[in-house]
Amino acid sequence: MNPEDLSEWIKNHGVIQYARSGGPGGQNVNKVNTKVTLRLLISELPVDEYEKSLIEKRLHNRLTKEGELIIHSSETRSQAQNRIIAEERAASLLYMALEKPRKRHVSRPGRAAKERRLQQKKRRSEIKRLRGNIFD
Repeated sequence: MNPEDLSEWIKNHGVIQYARSGGPGGQNVNKVNTKVTLRLLISELPVDEYEKSLIEKRLHNRLTKEGELIIHSSETRSQAQNRIIAEERAASLLYMALEKPRKRHVSRPGRAAKERRLQQKKRRSEIKRLRGNIFD
């Protein structure tokens, strides 16, 4: 799924709640609901089961027990701007969770790394040797 389709789906299917936000804004803070909370059910995403499991695995610390992704935004004084920020943040989180990890190429340690390791081992063994009895 491309990022544009994902953002469009979030705009159409995300449940948005508004609340009063703290921070600067004078009396506006006490009157206007500018904080945005965006809720997305991962089970309803238009992706296959493998991709859903990837999202659940990679975003497990951000999901509720019901499998809901919750994004808060109260950065600006504008409700519309906060809504856009929350939708963009959700789209980028989901898109990053769907990215395929780069394959690791097996490599060997270089000569300098081997020498550093051996020097550390020698230093450590010397420290331990000096802990021994004085009479040796």
